[in-house]
Amino acid sequence: MTARRATIERCTAETDIQLSLDLDGSGEFRAEIGVGFFEHMLHQLARHGLVDLDVRAAGDLHIDDHHTVEDVGICLGNALKQAVGDKKGIMRYGHAYVPLDEALSRVVLDFSGRPGLHFRVPFTAEKIGSFDTELVREFFNGVASGAALTLHMDTLAGDNAHHIAETLFKAFGRALRAAVARDQRALDALPSTKGSL
Repeated sequence: MTARRATIERCTAETDIQLSLDLDGSGEFRAEIGVGFFEHMLHQLARHGLVDLDVRAAGDLHIDDHHTVEDVGICLGNALKQAVGDKKGIMRYGHAYVPLDEALSRVVLDFSGRPGLHFRVPFTAEKIGSFDTELVREFFNGVASGAALTLHMDTLAGDNAHHIAETLFKAFGRALRAAVARDQRALDALPSTKGSL
């Protein structure tokens, strides 16, 4: 079995990021980002996706969290694209519904090669602590773009913004886990009739 790992480095005038990903991990997570709530959400993603994730980011947090969160999303997307390789033998599609108390979210994704985020999440607050809730969308837009994923995210119920965000990250992890699972019936086949993804 080929190792499905990737390490991405991204350095701009706004951020300096090193991110390592192992799709066949056990949910181990390490981070030095400086955005506490975001680190908590990435931990949920890793644990429920059973991927090992290590993120080191130095960003212009004196301005705000936007560039750091967005660029980590791009790096994670690039790592996913690199780690799945030619996509032969993967399930390709994944979906998950995840509740947390009153909140319920659905995530459906496709390693289609066509990036797109469809995000229908009515956040009930602009901030969770000091974290801007609009950055959840920016993060997943970066992931979808970097990984060339078609990604649908819908919150079906929820009153508490923290709960809503957490259901999205957990559901993404679960959907990712399903999509990158090896298809035992088609280990050498590309899951497409087009011949490429």
